[in-house]
Amino acid sequence: MTDFVFRLLALIRKELLSVLMDKSSRTILIGPVIMQSLLFGYAATYDLSNAPYVVLDQSRSPTSAALLAKLDGTGFFRRVASVSSTAEMESAIDSQKALMAIRIDARFESQLLAGQTTPVQLILDARNSTTANAAASSMAAVVDAFNAERRTREGIEGPPLLIETRAWFNPNLQTRWNFMPALIATLSMMQTLLLTALSVAREREQGTFDQLLVTPMTPTEIMIGKAIPPVLIGLVQATIVLAMTRWWFQIPMVGSLPVLYIGLVSFLAAGVGIGLTISALSLNMQQAMIYTFVLLMPMMLLSGLTTPVATMPEVLQAVTLANPIRFGIDMVRRVYLEGAGLSTVWPDLLPLMLIAVTTLPAAAWLFRNRLA
Repeated sequence: MTDFVFRLLALIRKELLSVLMDKSSRTILIGPVIMQSLLFGYAATYDLSNAPYVVLDQSRSPTSAALLAKLDGTGFFRRVASVSSTAEMESAIDSQKALMAIRIDARFESQLLAGQTTPVQLILDARNSTTANAAASSMAAVVDAFNAERRTREGIEGPPLLIETRAWFNPNLQTRWNFMPALIATLSMMQTLLLTALSVAREREQGTFDQLLVTPMTPTEIMIGKAIPPVLIGLVQATIVLAMTRWWFQIPMVGSLPVLYIGLVSFLAAGVGIGLTISALSLNMQQAMIYTFVLLMPMMLLSGLTTPVATMPEVLQAVTLANPIRFGIDMVRRVYLEGAGLSTVWPDLLPLMLIAVTTLPAAAWLFRNRLA
């Protein structure tokens, strides 16, 4: 029994030393944990904070100003614009400049002073149903506090102020309407990135890499040949998720299939570029898998899958500009739920194309450099 314990301790010591004595292993053990903890703490939160909104105040009265001041003072909301028309209000929601819009009628103050029930219209961007629900609840709490103050100050009975809520793009605020279209992009990216990252590393590990080099193909041609299959596989996976979303879960699609697939090709090309860069840097499949999973976690957290990018700290919002999943999810949601066309989703397509034209040549250069 004593010999067994000693052998076991010796084996444990050997394994720990083999990991801790390697500088790259120490970095992987410590660095990602710190980074992911910070990302979870700041980005992956369901608490409503700094949510952008616009207001159409047609009353422009001291009472409406008091209501909006109370809303701004909560710390939950951030007014990004005071619009002058319904069209501007709709544009702010469509472009995701604002999470919600508040419309105050011109008769707001006169109705309140007359003791009448006065509606305030709240329009929510329900493409992210979790945050939309949180915004509606926070707005209701503000109105309750406003009514309580008026009852105390003026002796008014009953709730004179009433919220009329409308949810756009997801009228019933169903979480499934939020997640399923986003999974069309997310799941295809996860598999595409992993397959691409393993492609060159697998060749090196299996010993077929040298055989590939003696063929008449140039390194660029080899890279292109390795890039196309993952894109095709990703499109098949996206189609499967799309079919399940549309016919199994009965979530109606408003947009155009050609527009959706043009966006998916751009999205997957960006993912393939990142995957090939990882593959060119990796000496074996184990390294490629580690690099991929370390990269995937922050990409998912900063994608807007669960929490809107607009509610994240500004530093993290800047980091998301290099994250293709952020733009892929936004593009799919806008096409699927909103019915957006190419003229509307180009702000998502342009960053994806920039990522692709940056990472693909970089991967080819790394590939040639490693060969040299």
